[in-house]
Amino acid sequence: MKDKYSFKRFGQDILAGLTVGIIAIPLAMALAIASGVAPQYGLYTAIIGGFIIAMSGGSRYSVSGPTAAFVVLLYPIAQQFGLAGLLVATVMSGMILVGMATLRLGRLILYIPESVTLGFTAGIGVVIATLQLKDFFGLEIAHMPEQYLAKLMALAQALPSVHLPSLLVASATLATMLLWPKLKTPVPAHLPAIILGTVLALVLNAMGADIETIGTRFHYQLSDGSTGMGIPAILPSFEWPWLQAGANGQAFQFNLTTFQALLPAAFAIAMLGAIESLLCAVVLDGMTGKRHSANSELLGQGIGNIITPFFGGIPATAAIARSAANVKAGAQSPIAAMIHAIVVLFGLVALAGVLAYLPMSAMAALLLVVAWNMSEAHKAVHLVKTAPTSDIMVFFSCFSLTVIFDMVIAISVGIILAALLFMKEIAEMTKLYDVSNNKRYVEQELPDNWAVLKINGPLFFAAADRIFAEIASLTEDKHVIVLYLDGVSILDAGGLAALSKLIERCKVNKTKLIITDLQFQPIRTLARAKIQPIEGVLKFYPTLREAITEALVNA
Repeated sequence: MKDKYSFKRFGQDILAGLTVGIIAIPLAMALAIASGVAPQYGLYTAIIGGFIIAMSGGSRYSVSGPTAAFVVLLYPIAQQFGLAGLLVATVMSGMILVGMATLRLGRLILYIPESVTLGFTAGIGVVIATLQLKDFFGLEIAHMPEQYLAKLMALAQALPSVHLPSLLVASATLATMLLWPKLKTPVPAHLPAIILGTVLALVLNAMGADIETIGTRFHYQLSDGSTGMGIPAILPSFEWPWLQAGANGQAFQFNLTTFQALLPAAFAIAMLGAIESLLCAVVLDGMTGKRHSANSELLGQGIGNIITPFFGGIPATAAIARSAANVKAGAQSPIAAMIHAIVVLFGLVALAGVLAYLPMSAMAALLLVVAWNMSEAHKAVHLVKTAPTSDIMVFFSCFSLTVIFDMVIAISVGIILAALLFMKEIAEMTKLYDVSNNKRYVEQELPDNWAVLKINGPLFFAAADRIFAEIASLTEDKHVIVLYLDGVSILDAGGLAALSKLIERCKVNKTKLIITDLQFQPIRTLARAKIQPIEGVLKFYPTLREAITEALVNA
Protein backbone atom coordinates (compact mmCIF):
# COMPACT_ATOMS: atom_id res chain seq x y z
CA MET A 1 0.00 0.00 0.00
CA LYS A 2 3.06 2.24 0.22
CA ASP A 3 2.90 3.18 -3.48
CA LYS A 4 -0.85 3.81 -3.55
CA TYR A 5 -1.59 7.00 -5.46
CA SER A 6 -3.44 9.66 -3.49
CA PHE A 7 -4.67 13.26 -3.75
CA LYS A 8 -1.61 14.35 -1.78
CA ARG A 9 0.73 12.74 -4.29
CA PHE A 10 -1.31 14.21 -7.13
CA GLY A 11 -0.81 17.64 -5.59
CA GLN A 12 2.93 17.04 -5.48
CA ASP A 13 2.86 16.01 -9.14
CA ILE A 14 1.04 19.25 -10.03
CA LEU A 15 3.65 21.38 -8.26
CA ALA A 16 6.51 19.46 -9.88
CA GLY A 17 4.88 19.70 -13.32
CA LEU A 18 4.41 23.46 -12.93
CA THR A 19 8.03 23.92 -11.91
CA VAL A 20 9.49 21.86 -14.74
CA GLY A 21 7.04 23.30 -17.29
CA ILE A 22 8.19 26.84 -16.50
CA ILE A 23 11.80 25.70 -16.83
CA ALA A 24 11.07 23.95 -20.13
CA ILE A 25 9.52 26.88 -22.03
CA PRO A 26 12.64 28.98 -22.70
CA LEU A 27 14.85 25.86 -22.92
CA ALA A 28 12.65 24.23 -25.56
CA MET A 29 12.69 27.39 -27.65
CA ALA A 30 16.45 27.87 -27.31
CA LEU A 31 17.17 24.25 -28.26
CA ALA A 32 14.90 24.45 -31.31
CA ILE A 33 16.72 27.57 -32.48
CA ALA A 34 20.09 25.87 -31.91
CA SER A 35 18.82 22.89 -33.94
CA GLY A 36 18.15 25.13 -36.93
CA VAL A 37 14.34 25.47 -36.74
CA ALA A 38 11.88 28.07 -35.45
CA PRO A 39 11.36 28.19 -31.65
CA GLN A 40 7.73 27.02 -31.68
CA TYR A 41 8.85 23.55 -32.87
CA GLY A 42 10.75 23.10 -29.63
CA LEU A 43 7.57 23.91 -27.71
CA TYR A 44 5.59 21.44 -29.84
CA THR A 45 8.20 18.79 -28.96
CA ALA A 46 7.89 19.44 -25.23
CA ILE A 47 4.08 19.40 -25.46
CA ILE A 48 3.42 16.34 -27.63
CA GLY A 49 6.59 14.33 -27.03
CA GLY A 50 6.72 15.19 -23.34
CA PHE A 51 3.13 14.02 -22.78
CA ILE A 52 3.22 10.84 -24.89
CA ILE A 53 6.60 9.60 -23.65
CA ALA A 54 5.62 10.19 -20.02
CA MET A 55 2.42 8.22 -20.60
CA SER A 56 4.05 5.27 -22.42
CA GLY A 57 7.65 5.15 -21.14
CA GLY A 58 9.32 3.04 -18.47
CA SER A 59 10.74 5.69 -16.11
CA ARG A 60 8.24 7.34 -13.79
CA TYR A 61 10.27 10.54 -13.24
CA SER A 62 11.77 11.25 -16.69
CA VAL A 63 10.78 14.46 -18.46
CA SER A 64 11.24 14.33 -22.23
CA GLY A 65 11.56 17.06 -24.82
CA PRO A 66 14.23 18.64 -27.02
CA THR A 67 17.69 18.24 -25.50
CA ALA A 68 21.10 19.81 -26.04
CA ALA A 69 22.62 16.46 -27.02
CA PHE A 70 20.59 16.43 -30.25
CA VAL A 71 21.74 19.85 -31.46
CA VAL A 72 24.89 18.71 -33.27
CA LEU A 73 22.87 16.04 -35.09
CA LEU A 74 19.81 18.09 -35.95
CA TYR A 75 21.39 21.33 -37.14
CA PRO A 76 23.07 19.78 -40.24
CA ILE A 77 19.89 17.85 -41.10
CA ALA A 78 17.78 21.02 -40.88
CA GLN A 79 20.26 22.92 -43.06
CA GLN A 80 20.40 20.22 -45.73
CA PHE A 81 16.83 18.90 -45.77
CA GLY A 82 14.79 21.60 -44.03
CA LEU A 83 12.13 21.08 -41.38
CA ALA A 84 10.45 18.33 -43.43
CA GLY A 85 13.64 16.25 -43.63
CA LEU A 86 14.22 16.68 -39.92
CA LEU A 87 10.70 15.54 -39.06
CA VAL A 88 10.91 12.53 -41.40
CA ALA A 89 14.23 11.53 -39.82
CA THR A 90 12.55 11.81 -36.41
CA VAL A 91 9.77 9.42 -37.44
CA MET A 92 12.37 6.98 -38.77
CA SER A 93 14.33 7.20 -35.50
CA GLY A 94 11.15 6.47 -33.57
CA MET A 95 10.61 3.32 -35.59
CA ILE A 96 14.19 2.23 -34.88
CA LEU A 97 13.62 2.79 -31.14
CA VAL A 98 10.44 0.70 -31.23
CA GLY A 99 12.41 -2.04 -33.01
CA MET A 100 15.12 -1.89 -30.34
CA ALA A 101 12.49 -2.19 -27.62
CA THR A 102 10.83 -5.13 -29.40
CA LEU A 103 14.20 -6.90 -29.61
CA ARG A 104 14.72 -6.10 -25.91
CA LEU A 105 17.99 -4.25 -26.47
CA GLY A 106 17.46 -1.79 -23.63
CA ARG A 107 20.12 -3.17 -21.32
CA LEU A 108 22.73 -3.35 -24.11
CA ILE A 109 22.99 0.45 -24.11
CA LEU A 110 24.58 0.24 -20.67
CA TYR A 111 27.54 -1.62 -22.19
CA ILE A 112 28.74 1.57 -23.89
CA PRO A 113 31.90 2.58 -21.96
CA GLU A 114 31.91 5.76 -19.90
CA SER A 115 34.92 7.03 -21.84
CA VAL A 116 32.76 6.99 -25.00
CA THR A 117 29.74 8.75 -23.45
CA LEU A 118 31.90 11.36 -21.72
CA GLY A 119 33.86 11.92 -24.92
CA PHE A 120 30.91 12.64 -27.15
CA THR A 121 28.95 14.61 -24.53
CA ALA A 122 31.98 16.83 -23.89
CA GLY A 123 32.38 17.24 -27.65
CA ILE A 124 28.70 18.11 -28.03
CA GLY A 125 29.07 20.71 -25.28
CA VAL A 126 31.97 22.36 -27.13
CA VAL A 127 30.06 22.41 -30.45
CA ILE A 128 26.90 23.85 -28.86
CA ALA A 129 28.92 26.52 -27.07
CA THR A 130 30.67 27.43 -30.32
CA LEU A 131 27.34 27.79 -32.12
CA GLN A 132 26.12 30.27 -29.47
CA LEU A 133 29.05 32.67 -29.84
CA LYS A 134 27.51 34.38 -32.87
CA ASP A 135 24.39 35.48 -30.96
CA PHE A 136 26.25 35.97 -27.66
CA PHE A 137 28.48 38.62 -29.22
CA GLY A 138 25.92 39.79 -31.80
CA LEU A 139 28.31 38.99 -34.66
CA GLU A 140 27.40 39.58 -38.29
CA ILE A 141 27.82 36.22 -40.04
CA ALA A 142 25.65 35.69 -43.11
CA HIS A 143 26.12 31.91 -43.19
CA MET A 144 27.76 29.66 -40.63
CA PRO A 145 29.99 27.02 -42.32
CA GLU A 146 29.34 23.34 -41.70
CA GLN A 147 32.86 22.31 -40.68
CA TYR A 148 33.92 23.11 -37.11
CA LEU A 149 37.30 24.62 -37.98
CA ALA A 150 35.60 26.76 -40.64
CA LYS A 151 33.12 27.91 -37.97
CA LEU A 152 35.98 29.04 -35.77
CA MET A 153 37.52 30.91 -38.70
CA ALA A 154 34.22 32.62 -39.50
CA LEU A 155 33.76 33.65 -35.85
CA ALA A 156 37.30 35.02 -35.67
CA GLN A 157 36.84 37.01 -38.87
CA ALA A 158 33.54 38.44 -37.57
CA LEU A 159 34.94 39.59 -34.20
CA PRO A 160 35.30 43.24 -35.31
CA SER A 161 31.49 43.32 -35.76
CA VAL A 162 30.78 42.70 -32.05
CA HIS A 163 27.45 44.31 -31.07
CA LEU A 164 28.10 45.73 -27.62
CA PRO A 165 24.43 46.00 -26.49
CA SER A 166 23.88 42.30 -27.36
CA LEU A 167 27.08 41.40 -25.52
CA LEU A 168 25.89 43.40 -22.49
CA VAL A 169 22.56 41.53 -22.42
CA ALA A 170 24.30 38.18 -22.84
CA SER A 171 26.83 38.94 -20.12
CA ALA A 172 24.13 40.06 -17.68
CA THR A 173 22.13 36.89 -18.39
CA LEU A 174 25.19 34.68 -17.98
CA ALA A 175 26.26 36.39 -14.75
CA THR A 176 22.77 35.92 -13.30
CA MET A 177 22.82 32.23 -14.30
CA LEU A 178 26.12 31.74 -12.49
CA LEU A 179 25.43 33.82 -9.37
CA TRP A 180 21.77 33.03 -8.72
CA PRO A 181 22.35 29.51 -7.28
CA LYS A 182 24.39 31.08 -4.46
CA LEU A 183 21.13 32.54 -3.10
CA LYS A 184 19.89 28.98 -2.40
CA THR A 185 16.34 29.79 -3.56
CA PRO A 186 13.99 27.16 -5.06
CA VAL A 187 13.56 29.31 -8.19
CA PRO A 188 15.73 27.90 -11.03
CA ALA A 189 18.49 30.26 -12.16
CA HIS A 190 17.55 30.59 -15.80
CA LEU A 191 14.16 32.19 -15.08
CA PRO A 192 15.47 35.37 -13.39
CA ALA A 193 18.37 35.37 -15.86
CA ILE A 194 16.05 35.37 -18.89
CA ILE A 195 13.75 37.96 -17.29
CA LEU A 196 16.68 40.26 -16.51
CA GLY A 197 18.10 39.83 -20.02
CA THR A 198 14.71 40.57 -21.59
CA VAL A 199 14.09 43.69 -19.48
CA LEU A 200 17.60 44.97 -20.20
CA ALA A 201 17.11 44.36 -23.94
CA LEU A 202 13.77 46.23 -23.88
CA VAL A 203 15.43 49.23 -22.20
CA LEU A 204 18.37 49.23 -24.61
CA ASN A 205 16.12 48.78 -27.66
CA ALA A 206 14.03 51.73 -26.47
CA MET A 207 17.28 53.70 -26.57
CA GLY A 208 17.91 52.54 -30.16
CA ALA A 209 20.26 49.60 -29.50
CA ASP A 210 18.60 47.26 -32.05
CA ILE A 211 19.16 44.01 -30.11
CA GLU A 212 17.81 41.01 -32.04
CA THR A 213 14.93 39.12 -30.41
CA ILE A 214 12.87 36.06 -31.23
CA GLY A 215 10.23 38.40 -32.69
CA THR A 216 12.65 40.18 -35.02
CA ARG A 217 14.39 37.01 -36.24
CA PHE A 218 11.45 34.60 -36.63
CA HIS A 219 8.21 35.14 -38.54
CA TYR A 220 5.27 32.88 -39.27
CA GLN A 221 2.39 32.68 -41.70
CA LEU A 222 -0.99 31.20 -40.78
CA SER A 223 -3.31 29.25 -43.05
CA ASP A 224 -5.50 32.34 -43.61
CA GLY A 225 -2.50 34.20 -45.04
CA SER A 226 -1.86 36.41 -42.03
CA THR A 227 1.70 36.78 -40.80
CA GLY A 228 3.28 37.59 -37.48
CA MET A 229 6.54 37.97 -35.60
CA GLY A 230 7.91 35.47 -33.11
CA ILE A 231 5.84 32.33 -32.55
CA PRO A 232 2.16 31.70 -33.39
CA ALA A 233 -0.20 31.48 -30.40
CA ILE A 234 -1.98 28.42 -31.77
CA LEU A 235 -2.15 24.76 -30.79
CA PRO A 236 0.11 22.32 -32.62
CA SER A 237 -1.90 20.82 -35.48
CA PHE A 238 -1.64 17.58 -37.45
CA GLU A 239 0.31 17.75 -40.69
CA TRP A 240 2.19 15.14 -42.69
CA PRO A 241 5.90 15.64 -41.90
CA TRP A 242 7.02 15.35 -45.54
CA LEU A 243 4.65 18.18 -46.54
CA GLN A 244 6.46 20.68 -44.31
CA ALA A 245 9.03 23.06 -45.81
CA GLY A 246 12.24 21.62 -47.17
CA ALA A 247 15.64 23.28 -47.35
CA ASN A 248 15.48 27.01 -48.15
CA GLY A 249 11.69 26.88 -48.14
CA GLN A 250 11.57 24.53 -51.16
CA ALA A 251 9.26 21.50 -51.38
CA PHE A 252 10.69 18.37 -49.77
CA GLN A 253 11.03 15.37 -52.08
CA PHE A 254 10.45 12.19 -50.08
CA ASN A 255 11.76 9.32 -52.19
CA LEU A 256 14.19 6.43 -51.97
CA THR A 257 17.18 8.75 -52.39
CA THR A 258 16.22 11.01 -49.48
CA PHE A 259 15.24 7.98 -47.39
CA GLN A 260 18.71 6.50 -47.87
CA ALA A 261 20.30 9.88 -47.13
CA LEU A 262 18.30 10.31 -43.91
CA LEU A 263 18.70 6.74 -42.64
CA PRO A 264 22.17 7.20 -41.03
CA ALA A 265 20.95 10.38 -39.34
CA ALA A 266 17.81 8.61 -38.10
CA PHE A 267 19.90 5.78 -36.70
CA ALA A 268 22.17 8.29 -34.94
CA ILE A 269 19.16 10.11 -33.46
CA ALA A 270 17.72 6.80 -32.24
CA MET A 271 21.00 5.68 -30.67
CA LEU A 272 21.59 9.02 -28.97
CA GLY A 273 17.98 9.15 -27.79
CA ALA A 274 18.30 5.65 -26.36
CA ILE A 275 21.57 6.45 -24.61
CA GLU A 276 20.33 9.75 -23.20
CA SER A 277 16.98 8.41 -22.01
CA LEU A 278 18.41 5.28 -20.37
CA LEU A 279 21.29 7.14 -18.73
CA CYS A 280 18.75 9.63 -17.41
CA ALA A 281 16.62 6.78 -16.05
CA VAL A 282 19.68 5.29 -14.30
CA VAL A 283 20.48 8.66 -12.70
CA LEU A 284 16.87 9.01 -11.52
CA ASP A 285 16.95 5.48 -10.10
CA GLY A 286 19.94 6.51 -8.02
CA MET A 287 18.13 9.63 -6.80
CA THR A 288 14.88 7.90 -5.89
CA GLY A 289 15.72 4.27 -5.13
CA LYS A 290 13.24 3.11 -7.78
CA ARG A 291 13.88 0.98 -10.86
CA HIS A 292 13.00 1.77 -14.45
CA SER A 293 12.09 -0.63 -17.25
CA ALA A 294 14.72 -0.13 -19.97
CA ASN A 295 12.76 -1.70 -22.82
CA SER A 296 9.53 0.06 -21.84
CA GLU A 297 11.44 3.35 -21.81
CA LEU A 298 12.77 2.68 -25.31
CA LEU A 299 9.26 1.81 -26.47
CA GLY A 300 7.87 5.04 -25.01
CA GLN A 301 10.65 7.08 -26.62
CA GLY A 302 9.97 5.37 -29.93
CA ILE A 303 6.21 5.97 -29.83
CA GLY A 304 6.77 9.60 -28.85
CA ASN A 305 9.20 10.23 -31.68
CA ILE A 306 6.90 8.59 -34.22
CA ILE A 307 3.86 10.70 -33.25
CA THR A 308 5.47 14.04 -32.36
CA PRO A 309 6.68 14.98 -35.89
CA PHE A 310 3.09 14.78 -37.17
CA PHE A 311 2.46 17.82 -34.94
CA GLY A 312 5.65 19.66 -35.86
CA GLY A 313 7.85 18.32 -33.07
CA ILE A 314 11.55 17.57 -33.51
CA PRO A 315 13.35 14.64 -31.80
CA ALA A 316 12.65 14.24 -28.10
CA THR A 317 14.35 12.28 -25.37
CA ALA A 318 14.60 12.37 -21.59
CA ALA A 319 16.56 15.38 -20.32
CA ILE A 320 18.65 14.77 -17.22
CA ALA A 321 18.51 18.38 -16.00
CA ARG A 322 14.72 18.69 -16.28
CA SER A 323 14.14 15.19 -14.93
CA ALA A 324 16.36 15.85 -11.92
CA ALA A 325 14.48 19.13 -11.32
CA ASN A 326 11.27 17.11 -11.53
CA VAL A 327 12.45 14.77 -8.76
CA LYS A 328 13.70 17.62 -6.58
CA ALA A 329 10.36 19.39 -7.01
CA GLY A 330 8.60 16.38 -5.48
CA ALA A 331 7.32 14.42 -8.50
CA GLN A 332 5.56 11.17 -7.59
CA SER A 333 4.59 9.68 -10.95
CA PRO A 334 4.62 10.24 -14.73
CA ILE A 335 1.65 12.59 -14.23
CA ALA A 336 4.16 15.31 -13.26
CA ALA A 337 5.79 15.11 -16.71
CA MET A 338 2.35 15.17 -18.37
CA ILE A 339 1.45 18.31 -16.40
CA HIS A 340 4.77 19.83 -17.52
CA ALA A 341 3.63 19.34 -21.12
CA ILE A 342 0.29 21.04 -20.35
CA VAL A 343 2.11 23.99 -18.75
CA VAL A 344 4.23 24.40 -21.90
CA LEU A 345 1.02 24.27 -23.97
CA PHE A 346 -0.47 27.03 -21.83
CA GLY A 347 2.72 29.06 -22.26
CA LEU A 348 2.52 28.68 -26.04
CA VAL A 349 -1.08 29.87 -26.23
CA ALA A 350 -1.07 32.53 -23.53
CA LEU A 351 2.47 33.90 -23.63
CA ALA A 352 3.42 33.82 -27.32
CA GLY A 353 3.40 37.62 -27.52
CA VAL A 354 5.65 37.94 -24.46
CA LEU A 355 8.04 35.22 -25.63
CA ALA A 356 8.68 37.19 -28.85
CA TYR A 357 10.60 39.77 -26.77
CA LEU A 358 13.21 37.25 -25.59
CA PRO A 359 16.61 38.46 -26.86
CA MET A 360 18.67 36.07 -28.94
CA SER A 361 21.81 36.99 -26.97
CA ALA A 362 20.12 35.99 -23.70
CA MET A 363 19.06 32.66 -25.24
CA ALA A 364 22.67 32.12 -26.33
CA ALA A 365 23.87 32.73 -22.76
CA LEU A 366 21.31 30.22 -21.50
CA LEU A 367 22.57 27.59 -23.95
CA LEU A 368 26.19 28.26 -22.99
CA VAL A 369 25.35 27.17 -19.45
CA VAL A 370 23.38 24.19 -20.77
CA ALA A 371 26.39 23.20 -22.90
CA TRP A 372 28.72 23.47 -19.91
CA ASN A 373 26.43 21.37 -17.71
CA MET A 374 25.94 18.64 -20.31
CA SER A 375 29.69 18.43 -21.01
CA GLU A 376 30.22 17.08 -17.45
CA ALA A 377 33.69 18.63 -17.44
CA HIS A 378 34.39 17.53 -13.85
CA LYS A 379 33.84 13.88 -14.78
CA ALA A 380 36.00 14.26 -17.88
CA VAL A 381 38.86 15.78 -15.87
CA HIS A 382 38.57 13.02 -13.27
CA LEU A 383 38.68 10.36 -16.01
CA VAL A 384 41.80 11.91 -17.58
CA LYS A 385 43.53 12.03 -14.18
CA THR A 386 42.64 8.56 -12.94
CA ALA A 387 41.64 6.25 -15.81
CA PRO A 388 43.92 3.77 -17.62
CA THR A 389 45.66 5.01 -20.78
CA SER A 390 43.28 3.06 -23.02
CA ASP A 391 40.22 4.85 -21.59
CA ILE A 392 41.92 8.23 -21.98
CA MET A 393 42.68 7.41 -25.63
CA VAL A 394 39.04 6.51 -26.24
CA PHE A 395 37.84 9.68 -24.50
CA PHE A 396 40.02 12.02 -26.58
CA SER A 397 39.20 10.13 -29.78
CA CYS A 398 35.44 10.51 -29.20
CA PHE A 399 35.83 14.12 -28.09
CA SER A 400 37.92 15.24 -31.05
CA LEU A 401 35.88 13.31 -33.64
CA THR A 402 32.63 14.78 -32.26
CA VAL A 403 33.99 18.31 -32.49
CA ILE A 404 35.80 18.07 -35.84
CA PHE A 405 33.52 15.66 -37.72
CA ASP A 406 30.26 14.46 -36.19
CA MET A 407 28.86 12.36 -33.38
CA VAL A 408 28.00 9.35 -35.55
CA ILE A 409 31.65 8.87 -36.48
CA ALA A 410 32.72 9.60 -32.90
CA ILE A 411 30.45 6.98 -31.30
CA SER A 412 31.25 4.36 -33.95
CA VAL A 413 35.01 4.83 -33.70
CA GLY A 414 34.85 5.16 -29.92
CA ILE A 415 32.97 1.91 -29.37
CA ILE A 416 35.19 0.01 -31.83
CA LEU A 417 38.37 1.44 -30.30
CA ALA A 418 37.14 0.75 -26.75
CA ALA A 419 36.25 -2.83 -27.72
CA LEU A 420 39.64 -3.44 -29.35
CA LEU A 421 41.57 -1.99 -26.42
CA PHE A 422 39.44 -3.98 -23.99
CA MET A 423 40.09 -7.20 -25.92
CA LYS A 424 43.82 -6.39 -25.94
CA GLU A 425 43.81 -5.95 -22.16
CA ILE A 426 41.81 -9.14 -21.62
CA ALA A 427 44.08 -11.05 -24.00
CA GLU A 428 47.15 -9.91 -22.08
CA MET A 429 45.57 -11.28 -18.89
CA THR A 430 45.68 -14.81 -20.32
CA LYS A 431 48.93 -16.30 -19.08
CA LEU A 432 50.85 -19.53 -19.60
CA TYR A 433 52.77 -21.05 -16.67
CA ASP A 434 55.10 -24.06 -16.58
CA VAL A 435 54.18 -25.91 -13.35
CA SER A 436 56.12 -29.09 -14.09
CA ASN A 437 58.27 -28.68 -10.98
CA ASN A 438 55.66 -27.02 -8.79
CA LYS A 439 54.79 -29.47 -6.00
CA ARG A 440 51.47 -27.67 -5.43
CA TYR A 441 50.26 -29.05 -8.77
CA VAL A 442 52.58 -31.98 -9.59
CA GLU A 443 53.53 -34.27 -6.72
CA GLN A 444 55.32 -36.95 -8.79
CA GLU A 445 58.75 -36.66 -10.36
CA LEU A 446 58.35 -36.19 -14.14
CA PRO A 447 60.68 -37.19 -16.97
CA ASP A 448 62.72 -34.38 -18.55
CA ASN A 449 60.78 -34.59 -21.79
CA TRP A 450 57.46 -33.90 -20.06
CA ALA A 451 55.81 -30.49 -19.46
CA VAL A 452 52.82 -29.56 -17.36
CA LEU A 453 51.46 -26.18 -18.45
CA LYS A 454 48.77 -24.19 -16.67
CA ILE A 455 46.71 -21.62 -18.60
CA ASN A 456 44.91 -18.84 -16.72
CA GLY A 457 42.41 -16.67 -18.57
CA PRO A 458 39.98 -16.89 -21.51
CA LEU A 459 41.20 -18.63 -24.66
CA PHE A 460 39.47 -16.40 -27.18
CA PHE A 461 40.79 -15.38 -30.60
CA ALA A 462 42.89 -12.46 -29.33
CA ALA A 463 44.80 -14.62 -26.81
CA ALA A 464 44.65 -18.20 -28.08
CA ASP A 465 47.05 -17.85 -31.04
CA ARG A 466 49.78 -16.45 -28.79
CA ILE A 467 49.29 -19.07 -26.06
CA PHE A 468 49.07 -22.10 -28.35
CA ALA A 469 51.99 -20.84 -30.47
CA GLU A 470 54.15 -20.85 -27.31
CA ILE A 471 53.00 -24.40 -26.55
CA ALA A 472 53.56 -25.53 -30.15
CA SER A 473 57.21 -24.43 -29.93
CA LEU A 474 57.71 -27.01 -27.13
CA THR A 475 56.44 -29.99 -29.14
CA GLU A 476 59.82 -30.56 -30.80
CA ASP A 477 61.52 -31.20 -27.44
CA LYS A 478 58.74 -32.67 -25.32
CA HIS A 479 57.27 -36.13 -25.56
CA VAL A 480 54.26 -35.39 -23.33
CA ILE A 481 52.55 -32.02 -22.78
CA VAL A 482 49.82 -31.76 -20.14
CA LEU A 483 47.50 -28.74 -20.37
CA TYR A 484 45.94 -27.89 -16.99
CA LEU A 485 42.90 -25.75 -17.93
CA ASP A 486 41.01 -25.23 -14.68
CA GLY A 487 41.62 -21.47 -15.07
CA VAL A 488 40.13 -21.29 -18.59
CA SER A 489 36.50 -20.23 -18.52
CA ILE A 490 36.03 -19.47 -22.23
CA LEU A 491 37.12 -21.21 -25.41
CA ASP A 492 35.75 -19.54 -28.54
CA ALA A 493 35.99 -20.37 -32.26
CA GLY A 494 39.38 -18.65 -32.53
CA GLY A 495 40.67 -20.62 -29.55
CA LEU A 496 39.30 -23.81 -31.05
CA ALA A 497 41.10 -23.14 -34.34
CA ALA A 498 44.38 -22.47 -32.51
CA LEU A 499 43.96 -25.70 -30.50
CA SER A 500 43.33 -27.66 -33.71
CA LYS A 501 46.61 -26.31 -35.14
CA LEU A 502 48.40 -27.43 -31.96
CA ILE A 503 46.91 -30.92 -32.26
CA GLU A 504 48.15 -31.17 -35.86
CA ARG A 505 51.60 -30.00 -34.73
CA CYS A 506 51.59 -32.70 -32.04
CA LYS A 507 50.77 -35.32 -34.68
CA VAL A 508 53.73 -34.23 -36.81
CA ASN A 509 56.17 -34.16 -33.88
CA LYS A 510 54.75 -37.32 -32.25
CA THR A 511 54.00 -35.43 -29.05
CA LYS A 512 51.23 -36.66 -26.76
CA LEU A 513 48.85 -33.84 -25.71
CA ILE A 514 46.82 -34.34 -22.52
CA ILE A 515 44.08 -31.89 -21.53
CA THR A 516 42.67 -31.85 -17.98
CA ASP A 517 40.25 -29.99 -15.68
CA LEU A 518 38.05 -28.49 -18.37
CA GLN A 519 35.27 -26.12 -17.30
CA PHE A 520 31.74 -26.41 -18.70
CA GLN A 521 31.93 -23.86 -21.54
CA PRO A 522 35.17 -25.26 -23.06
CA ILE A 523 33.77 -28.80 -22.78
CA ARG A 524 30.62 -27.72 -24.64
CA THR A 525 32.69 -25.96 -27.33
CA LEU A 526 34.88 -29.06 -27.87
CA ALA A 527 31.81 -31.29 -27.97
CA ARG A 528 30.06 -29.14 -30.59
CA ALA A 529 33.24 -29.18 -32.67
CA LYS A 530 33.40 -32.98 -32.28
CA ILE A 531 36.97 -32.90 -30.94
CA GLN A 532 37.59 -36.51 -29.88
CA PRO A 533 40.55 -38.28 -28.22
CA ILE A 534 43.15 -39.42 -30.77
CA GLU A 535 45.17 -42.52 -29.95
CA GLY A 536 48.75 -41.59 -29.19
CA VAL A 537 48.10 -37.88 -29.76
CA LEU A 538 45.24 -36.43 -27.69
CA LYS A 539 43.61 -37.51 -24.42
CA PHE A 540 41.27 -35.87 -21.91
CA TYR A 541 41.16 -36.41 -18.13
CA PRO A 542 38.90 -34.90 -15.47
CA THR A 543 41.78 -34.09 -13.08
CA LEU A 544 45.48 -33.29 -13.32
CA ARG A 545 46.44 -35.95 -10.76
CA GLU A 546 44.60 -38.69 -12.62
CA ALA A 547 46.12 -37.61 -15.93
CA ILE A 548 49.71 -37.65 -14.66
CA THR A 549 49.29 -40.92 -12.76
CA GLU A 550 47.86 -42.79 -15.76
CA ALA A 551 50.29 -41.20 -18.22
CA LEU A 552 53.28 -42.29 -16.09
CA VAL A 553 51.91 -45.83 -15.87
CA ASN A 554 51.45 -46.04 -19.65
CA ALA A 555 54.73 -44.31 -20.50
